[in-house]
Amino acid sequence: MIDIRPFAGLGHAQHGWLDARHHFSFANYLDRDRMGWGAIRVWNDDTIAAHTGFDPHPHRDMEIVTFVRSGAITHEDSLGNKGRTGAGDVQVMSAGTGIVHAEYNREDEATTLFQIWIQPDRSGEKPGWGQREFPRGTRAGRWVTLASGEGNADDGILPIRADADVLAATLAAGQRIEQQVDPMRHQYLVAPTGRIRVNGQEAQPRDGIAITGETAIVVEAIDDAELVLVDAV
Repeated sequence: MIDIRPFAGLGHAQHGWLDARHHFSFANYLDRDRMGWGAIRVWNDDTIAAHTGFDPHPHRDMEIVTFVRSGAITHEDSLGNKGRTGAGDVQVMSAGTGIVHAEYNREDEATTLFQIWIQPDRSGEKPGWGQREFPRGTRAGRWVTLASGEGNADDGILPIRADADVLAATLAAGQRIEQQVDPMRHQYLVAPTGRIRVNGQEAQPRDGIAITGETAIVVEAIDDAELVLVDAV
């Protein structure tokens, strides 16, 4: 089953400094048919104006993955962590028993990013944060795992406390890529740039593609395209 969710039909919140599109119910956007997809609870497509951002606010019991598409985001938290995550790179925050963090765009340009929340498969653990650079060139024509419940810093994969994998790839127009998947799991795919076909179905840039019941995902790039995929229970 493949369900294409057009970008124009996503939840939308315009706050002036923040232009947000919500793939699933979030904040004041409620769609009872889109409360999540498996363990994936939130997928926000955010544009954050220069020199603005999210002031300190709390989280707990959630794995929060931020994929920066352009610009950069600067993270600060109650554990004393601070770091700048630039375009193409990823940060992960395990909220655990509770953490307060802020995210600011300190750049002179707008920052665009995906923020993805995944429900953890265990609770009661200490919060944590990490980031890593993932140069776009390293994922040309192939999937690269950015974060995973089976990952660790030593193998270059950001660890999360969930039975999930976050992957990315870049394709040139005409290229094709395949990923074997478990039909009992849930996959959610977004191409931030470029038109694509997924198992023969065409999707536009920033459309959401909800997948389950498939044994393989075959993506064909109509244009040069970037891909972000989450595979979760």
